Amino acid sequence: MQKINFFWKVFIALNLVILLSLFVMAVAFRLSVPSSFTHHMVNMDAIMGGRMGMGTNIMNADLFTAFYKSINESLRIAIPIALIISLLASWLISRQVAAPLKRLFVAVQRIAGGQYHERIPLPENLSEYQMDDIQRLSLGFNNMAASLEQTESMRRQLIGDISHELRTPLTTIKGSLEGLMDGVLPADKATYEQIHSEAGRLERLVEDLQELSRIEGGAYNLNLSPLNLSESIHTVSKHLQPIFQDKNIRLEINLPQGLPAVMVDPDRLEQILVNLLSNAVNYTPEAGAIEISAVQEDKMVRISVHDNGIGIAAEHLPHIFTRFYRIDKSRARPGGGSGIGLTISKHLVEAHGGSMRVESAGTGKGSTFSFTLPIAD
Repeated sequence: MQKINFFWKVFIALNLVILLSLFVMAVAFRLSVPSSFTHHMVNMDAIMGGRMGMGTNIMNADLFTAFYKSINESLRIAIPIALIISLLASWLISRQVAAPLKRLFVAVQRIAGGQYHERIPLPENLSEYQMDDIQRLSLGFNNMAASLEQTESMRRQLIGDISHELRTPLTTIKGSLEGLMDGVLPADKATYEQIHSEAGRLERLVEDLQELSRIEGGAYNLNLSPLNLSESIHTVSKHLQPIFQDKNIRLEINLPQGLPAVMVDPDRLEQILVNLLSNAVNYTPEAGAIEISAVQEDKMVRISVHDNGIGIAAEHLPHIFTRFYRIDKSRARPGGGSGIGLTISKHLVEAHGGSMRVESAGTGKGSTFSFTLPIAD
């Protein structure tokens, strides 16, 4: 059995209301007219000083019959006209209600088919508070479609970025192996070290992707405990000291006395600091300087990593924490980084209830990455 579509449901419902109204009106008319007519005739006899006299009942019967016939004749003309007008009004109202829902249904079908650019047209210069319910529903659909389109764009970009990141080490490994097979490259330690280095880069990329997947999906636990921030920062900086020495970079740690303990997962904090310091080393020239500082802000502690390196142009700042984002598309990543360390760090900071941001005065003027962590009770 074929289902009745929404338009006909609204149309039939409106006409049932109209017919019910006409039926109630007819019943009320038959019940109320005789008593109402008698009441008005009695009032008229009183106004005329009782001159209608004994003939009032006969006159009332004759008058009532004539009045009742005239009313019925008027209704026989008025009701069909009113019914036709009501049917037309029901048709128009049903179309007004069903048409936008039909457009919404068609748009949903297209979205389901992968056409994420689909939108429902809405009146211009109309605020959400001025919209009716169907228009607000359409606005919500447009917002959902825009979010899906952005998600799909990010998915495609992610696939392209992963393909690019995987292709580079694989191409190097394949080229080296072909060189060995053809006898172009010598089978010495340097060649094998290069292949091993690229394999290690590939392994780190896969591990970073797995880590990002777990963090974005919330598939990890935070082992929170009060932590002395100063001790943690000095421990991490000591572990990274050989990297600073290789590039002759000066590391300065400026922490105020009496800095309160923070509620944090120690391993995750170390991961955040390593990512930020490694990033600073990669983009700071030799003989440069990196500074770690911290300051209390209400119930949070803000930790900042500042460098005097290559800096970041203003147009790139909003995208710095986007996975695989490169400022210079043509340049290979320094140090073999996967390009998702900052993304992972931002997610970890937010999981602790903090926030992360980046600031830079422009190209060649260094940059500052800072994040907040809650103070331990």
